[in-house]
Amino acid sequence: MKATEVLADGFGRIREVVHEAVEGLPAEELNTRPDPEANSIAWLVWHLTRIQDDHVADAAGLAQVWRAGGWADRFDLRLPAADTGYGHTARQVAEVRADSAELLLGYFDAVHEQSLRFVRGLAAADLERIVDERWDPPVTLGVRLVSVLADDLQHAGQAAYVRGLLQRRSA
Repeated sequence: MKATEVLADGFGRIREVVHEAVEGLPAEELNTRPDPEANSIAWLVWHLTRIQDDHVADAAGLAQVWRAGGWADRFDLRLPAADTGYGHTARQVAEVRADSAELLLGYFDAVHEQSLRFVRGLAAADLERIVDERWDPPVTLGVRLVSVLADDLQHAGQAAYVRGLLQRRSA
C-alpha cells in the first residue's frame, strides 16, 4: 500500500466517525454542550473541518472550501471568516452553532472531497516537501497531513462521545 493510500484511508475513517456522530441529530442536540465549558458536537465537527480545510488548502495551494464554497455565509457565524476555532474560549465555542446535521455534514463532505482529491494526486516524494518553516525541524507535507488526521480523529471521537452522553440523557 502506498503512503498516499494510507493517508486517504485515514481521511475516510474521519468521515465515518463524523457521519456516525452527526447523522440524524436535530439542531438542538448538535448544539448542546454537556456543561458550560464543554464543546458541542456542532463546534467539534465545525472545528475539525475548519482545521482540515485550512491546513490542506494551504498545503495544496487551493482556496478554502469554507469561503470558496459559500459555507461561511451558510453558517452565518459571528466570527472572522479565517477563524478555525483554535484557542476558542467557552464564549466563542457557544457562538458556533449548526442549524442542521445536513449543513454540518455538507461542509464536512465538501472539505473531505477536496482533501481526498489532493491526497490521491500526490506522489510519495511530495510528502517530503516543506510546508511550514516556522518549526524546528521544518514541517513536511507528510507530517502536516498526519497532524490533521490525528487532530481530526480526536475531535471526531469527542463528538461521538458527546452524542453518546446526549443519548443516555434522553433514554
